[in-house]
Amino acid sequence: MRYAPIDPSLFVNNRKRLVSALKPNALVVLNSNDTMPTSADGTMPFKQNSDIFYLTGINQEESILVLCPGFRDPAKREILFLREPNEHLEKWHGHKHTKAEASSISGVKTVMWLSEFESMFHHMMVMAGAEHVYLNTNEHYRAEVVVQTRDARFVDWCKMKYPLHTYQRVAPIMAALRTVKQPQEIKLIQRACDITEKAFRRILDFMKPGVMEYEVEAEYAHEFIRNGSRGHAYTPIVASGKNNIILHYIDNNQKCVKGDLLLLDAGAEYANYNADLTRTIPVNGRFSKRQKQVYNAVLRVQRKAIGMMSSGMVYFDYHREVEKIMESELIGLKLISKADVKKQRPGQEAFRKYYYHGTSHMLGLDVHDLGNMHAKMAVGSVWTVEPGIYIKEEGFGVRLENNVLIKKNGTDDLMKNIPIEADEIESLMNG
Repeated sequence: MRYAPIDPSLFVNNRKRLVSALKPNALVVLNSNDTMPTSADGTMPFKQNSDIFYLTGINQEESILVLCPGFRDPAKREILFLREPNEHLEKWHGHKHTKAEASSISGVKTVMWLSEFESMFHHMMVMAGAEHVYLNTNEHYRAEVVVQTRDARFVDWCKMKYPLHTYQRVAPIMAALRTVKQPQEIKLIQRACDITEKAFRRILDFMKPGVMEYEVEAEYAHEFIRNGSRGHAYTPIVASGKNNIILHYIDNNQKCVKGDLLLLDAGAEYANYNADLTRTIPVNGRFSKRQKQVYNAVLRVQRKAIGMMSSGMVYFDYHREVEKIMESELIGLKLISKADVKKQRPGQEAFRKYYYHGTSHMLGLDVHDLGNMHAKMAVGSVWTVEPGIYIKEEGFGVRLENNVLIKKNGTDDLMKNIPIEADEIESLMNG
């Protein structure tokens, strides 16, 4: 791994918190992600299932975690199953965890090989009195699951082999647990944000007219990787000129032209935790008067939005208030009028022509992290704050995004050290 070792107490405590939320006589099974194929004999880089990483810190494929808190033998109440290393496997694919290494990383004392899983699982299901079997599924509200996961295949296998057991969903419990970040998790997210800051400052020094969008993407990747990240937390958006009114523009193949704005939505991953930063900068180092007007309007909206965040706020109420602030700024920019507002209908508000996405999402092991968007913002949750204005008729857009921790009293902007003032950006680009 590229990151510094994580204290296993994080994973031990995460498992304890999960167990405390289970029904009596429970059995929990979580599977790693698959190694996804490309074509021929190619594969995509492995990305661990966030839930099993959260509970074990294990980044290895073909891993299974089984929790059976009421099992008679205390040594079998937590079992981590791994692919058994062998000489041939290591020659081709490198080192795989030994039992001792996996136990040291995860804090799970009992580690067994995958070949032992079915017999042990059968014993737990039939002999140990498992009454509530918790299985995992992807229930993220934005998920479009079109490829059957390892967890999904296991659900099918388990229900076929043991059709009369009572099955439960572990996903809602995991979502509630993962919403509230533990102190060690906050440090890891902060590290991802700090690496992202280094990369953004590198871009400010590198940027000039004539540079290709993909060159900017490469500069980000260089700084991310040299600081212990695996790279981009998500497919980066490097959108110059009219491309920056497209929310999910990822072609990154155009030349950056003098006078245009460059919208940069890119964040580093660190130890599986993610940062999510957006900045909009002038290609030639100077905002035009109109660009700066729009930029400062977005910045005012962002700062007011962060000021409104609290543990008593429900996201959708907060977002509606942000929309009102944005409406006022758009009137000030003469993009909409008070008359437009007066005649608008619900769902067809005038501001939606220029601001057509949500203000925030939760952040953590997943860039769009788990959690209940209808609940109050939990103390310990981390949110993005990313208002934007996109003006098709003027050929440019501006979005600004920071990552914010909800505290008992107020918030902590984890990206407060990353340049955001228009004057500071100009100064750094022309330093």
